[in-house]
Amino acid sequence: MKWLGRRQSDNVEDRRGLSGGKVIAGGGVIGIIILLLNVFGGETGQQIAPILEQMQGGQSQTETAVPLSKEDEEMGNFVKVILADNEDIWSKIFSENGMTYEKPKLVLFKGSVQTACGGASSASGPFYCPGDRKVYMDLAFFEELKTKFGAKGGDFAIAYVIAHEIGHHIQTLLGTSSKMRQDQQGKSEAEANKLSVALELQADFYAGVWAHYNQENLDPGDIEEALSAANAVGDDAIQSKMQGHVVPDSFTHGTSEQRMYWFTKGFKSGDIKQGNTFDEIR
Repeated sequence: MKWLGRRQSDNVEDRRGLSGGKVIAGGGVIGIIILLLNVFGGETGQQIAPILEQMQGGQSQTETAVPLSKEDEEMGNFVKVILADNEDIWSKIFSENGMTYEKPKLVLFKGSVQTACGGASSASGPFYCPGDRKVYMDLAFFEELKTKFGAKGGDFAIAYVIAHEIGHHIQTLLGTSSKMRQDQQGKSEAEANKLSVALELQADFYAGVWAHYNQENLDPGDIEEALSAANAVGDDAIQSKMQGHVVPDSFTHGTSEQRMYWFTKGFKSGDIKQGNTFDEIR
């Protein structure tokens, strides 16, 4: 992706230079549970964190400043450019539809982080917290995406995930998320999960819309990187990898095929009005 020398967002909080703090979850069984539930955490990463905090017990909060490597600094600059792209594109789309786009913050962290939605660890995967309207991301996730789930990697895979999480911010601004949570009340677990899937697929669609309006900055192979990431984190792919079989009624993010389909639909159309995933999955 062409990103060097381009505008960087001022809305990135880089907490990677701080070490220590509460470790909510790591590897082992708990880490696997979180990975199963929260790859591309969406708005679910924050829901499990308070439970894990109780399971592992509170620990004293300590933070120590640690210098960032040149690679870490470069990755931070890349994230700032991608967030700036999202700001510019979504501000324009909202303006064209008579609305004002409120820019979210993006927090980079290593290991663990405290949010308005509770504590979380890198094992939670990237997620959006509607409580403080911030995206949280440990960039170590993308190495796991390659090594554990077989994604191609590449810078546009990171860009896609950021755009997906910004998609959840869009849903918060439009009231889609709150309506979905209301609709889940009184539903069976399987029916409630279907609504969660629709929310996640719509975030994939919005990521595709962002890519549609950012084509001048794409390199050959970028879309393939995004599709590879979407394929790797489908519920069916993750469950098959982690437990050897799939349980469709437990899906909360959508299958690999669904995630690739909705990203592609957003990319090809660029029309936010074509992203009603809730009607199409019924």
